[in-house]
Amino acid sequence: MSSKKDMRRADLIIPYQEPAAKAEAAEFQSTISSTLPMAAIFMRNRYIGWAAVVFAVQSWLGESEDTKKSTSTPGYFSVGMSLMSLAVTYLPLFLPPQPGMQQGSVTDAAPPVPA
Repeated sequence: MSSKKDMRRADLIIPYQEPAAKAEAAEFQSTISSTLPMAAIFMRNRYIGWAAVVFAVQSWLGESEDTKKSTSTPGYFSVGMSLMSLAVTYLPLFLPPQPGMQQGSVTDAAPPVPA
């Protein structure tokens, strides 16, 4: 009942081709890991600074040989930037602002000059 003859046709065989790797996910992660430190510095938010450190370390450890060749900055540069942004957010703890100094920008009108 069972035939020992191979019924497959050799002319219909398609050789396996490995699919191309998607580089978009790595580019998105590197974009986030370079943008979050800037957001942490501008907003002086410690939580964003810690998220920047986590994303930068993940991006650095997840680099492949192809992404190392195609990116302009190395992964450890993103880690350094995120650590610097974290230091900036914690800077007021170590160097407190002067009590007489005004923080932020003033948008009010100037006080009147006494006559």
